[in-house]
Amino acid sequence: MIRTFGLAAAVALAATGCGPQKSGAAPAAPSSPVAGSSPAASPSTPDDGKAGASSPAASPSQASSAPSSSPGVKPIMANGDESEQTRELQARLRQLKLVSTAPTGFYGSKTTAAVKTFQSQHGLGATGSVDEATWQKIQGLSKKPTDDELRPPTTNEVDAPDPRCMQGRVMCISKESRTLAWMIDGKVVSTMDVRFGSENTPTREGEFQVGWKAKEWTSTIYHTSMPYSMFFSEGQAVHYSSDFAARGYAGASHGCVNVRDKAKLSALFDQVKVGDKVVVYW
Repeated sequence: MIRTFGLAAAVALAATGCGPQKSGAAPAAPSSPVAGSSPAASPSTPDDGKAGASSPAASPSQASSAPSSSPGVKPIMANGDESEQTRELQARLRQLKLVSTAPTGFYGSKTTAAVKTFQSQHGLGATGSVDEATWQKIQGLSKKPTDDELRPPTTNEVDAPDPRCMQGRVMCISKESRTLAWMIDGKVVSTMDVRFGSENTPTREGEFQVGWKAKEWTSTIYHTSMPYSMFFSEGQAVHYSSDFAARGYAGASHGCVNVRDKAKLSALFDQVKVGDKVVVYW
């Protein structure tokens, strides 16, 4: 685990929340970590939202090795996977008008449904997983995606920056457009889609600073994975969410700012420093 702590770490460690939840869901009761132990990392709720608390979702490697519904046919991509090959698959499915959203690299319910539709249209077993025959057919009916197709600037149109974002190094986060713009001295360096907490667990608005960072982190309340966390207001942080990547805006966080593009957030994490400004606004 790689951590970069600031002075606010001691306070934030007491309750770092922000696990995924369905929109409008009541907040879960906080749970305290066992003394002398650290909570085990567990993946975010799968995109069907049915994982039990005592049965963590399978890891991407486990998901990809799970048997398909067709005996003897091994999938090369399946629900729960996260890879650059999945990103390419999504870009090709978008070319074929089977998905409308930008590629995320996470194989969730929307990708599964699109693959099933494609398989049904072309006389293939509609498993929702991509086996060799399905992959070859998709490749034959689409073209190699360009860099812009693989990583569009953003799905949502970026809002006009808040005046507080125009000076210095700022993560400028608009609730109106649901975007994060990384800005330096008034210039936009990169942008990405984000989502927020529900009305029961809202993301706080205002001007903050990055107090501490953790490349790998697990919520001490909800026990969900929070990669590339940049904490700015007690337990609230900007972090990657595989749940957001899978379900999009059908879900919500428990107050954190979720990012669904892991590669973009990884690059941003390396650039942002403790002490940089964070502005959350409507």
